Amino acid sequence: MIIVAAGDSGGLWSHLMQTVFPRYVFNTLILMFGVGVTSLFFGLTSAWVISRYSFPGDRYIEWVLLLPATVPSYIIAYTYTDLLEYAGPIQGFLRKTFGWDSANDYWFPEIRSMGGAILVMSAVLFPYIYLMVRTAFRLTPVSLHEAASIHNRNSYFVVDLPLARPAIIAGLALVLMEVISDFGTVEYFAVETLTLGIFNVWLGMNNLTAAVQIAGVAFIFIVSLLYIEKTARSKQRFYDVTQRGGEVPKKSTSFFGALMCLFICFLPVFLGFLLPVTILLSFVLEGLAIADFELLLSSTINSVALAGAAAFLVMFFSITMVLVVTYKKHPFLKMLTEICSTGYAFPGVVLAIGVVSFSGVVDSTLQFIFDRYLGLNFSGFLIGGLLLLIFAYVVRFQAIGYGAINSGIKRLSPNLMNASFLLGRGFSGSMIFLAPRLLRKSLLAGGMLIFVDVMKELPMTLILRPFNYETLATYVYQFAKSELLEEAALAALIIILAGLGPVILMNASQKK
Repeated sequence: MIIVAAGDSGGLWSHLMQTVFPRYVFNTLILMFGVGVTSLFFGLTSAWVISRYSFPGDRYIEWVLLLPATVPSYIIAYTYTDLLEYAGPIQGFLRKTFGWDSANDYWFPEIRSMGGAILVMSAVLFPYIYLMVRTAFRLTPVSLHEAASIHNRNSYFVVDLPLARPAIIAGLALVLMEVISDFGTVEYFAVETLTLGIFNVWLGMNNLTAAVQIAGVAFIFIVSLLYIEKTARSKQRFYDVTQRGGEVPKKSTSFFGALMCLFICFLPVFLGFLLPVTILLSFVLEGLAIADFELLLSSTINSVALAGAAAFLVMFFSITMVLVVTYKKHPFLKMLTEICSTGYAFPGVVLAIGVVSFSGVVDSTLQFIFDRYLGLNFSGFLIGGLLLLIFAYVVRFQAIGYGAINSGIKRLSPNLMNASFLLGRGFSGSMIFLAPRLLRKSLLAGGMLIFVDVMKELPMTLILRPFNYETLATYVYQFAKSELLEEAALAALIIILAGLGPVILMNASQKK
């Protein structure tokens, strides 16, 4: 990417700097700020209520709050637009009820706007903050709450929030990385961000150099967030020297207190899961989802095949890297592994540019070798094929597999590998026969998360897929972009349904 960025954009870069580039940066910053604040509000309030208060159904609402994470932001954008646009049922009902003839007779908020993008993205991204902060609240020693009570101080502000600050910052950094990476929502709402600018310049203006130069600015944003997130995670520790363990006991609530707790928890779930799913289900049940079932079936098969292949390869590389780094302890390999595991933080459009640039060099080099030295006609095997798309998935989602295996191997005794050596197996034999059995839960968890992420990945798939090759994500995108959400409803529900497994898994992993 650096080599491509140093090339000549034909004067387009200077033109962009004078016209739309400042708007790209400004809109990206405003979107990050708005989604960050709204996600913090939803995540902090729901985590506090779940962790500190007892009310009817709290054990079930605890994991229900994770359900919005199953809905891709572009799908919720499509459903909200269908519901709230001028031709939608709500505005239609208002015009019919009050006798309004046109939009000039009343005011209604525009869903396809910056405010709409902030709302829909916050509704599905707040679980990042909720999950981390809920865990931090539950790990707070009860002795610190007792000390705050003795000094007549509010434990929320003097104990919970300060100790949860690293978790809050880490969760917020993940949310903001998702905001920068988003393409489907901002493209549908016509919010010109850096990611949309990269897409428009590359594919719309056919200028890869200028697109890479814009990606360089997005790269600075991402590296800053990566540093913040890494620093926050490194500080997620505190010590209770009183030797009094246990969670802080939950407070019982009155009838009105329980209603308030239910409302605080229900609101983000309603906005981020129940409402969009209800809209999609209504299309299917009313028979409006008159989709091309043959195309839907082929798209589903393509999605499952791609997701399965990517999950297998990522977990294979992850378990190999983690075992080598853990037991060989080579500093260069450790550094290389950490670099390989940063792909998830970068926008799919940015990674697509990098993958295309790298693959073009590989294909050109191989073509030169085959033509010059072997006398064979070789046209390349990466650009324009499925291998390129799978390669991009592996690069982007390697961090998930690495994190899952790394967390799993830390629970194993460091003497297990030595015991395997004493029994006559070498390092490679131990990796093949021992590690998969001991790390099967981590392999399953990481593979499942990668499978779902690939199922709903949109920008990289749109850019890198072979011609006339559809997945569920691109299927939904194509119909929704043509204002045919009814046709895409069933495919959207399949994507959401696929995400339920990892949500249940994430919730189970957080239980003590």
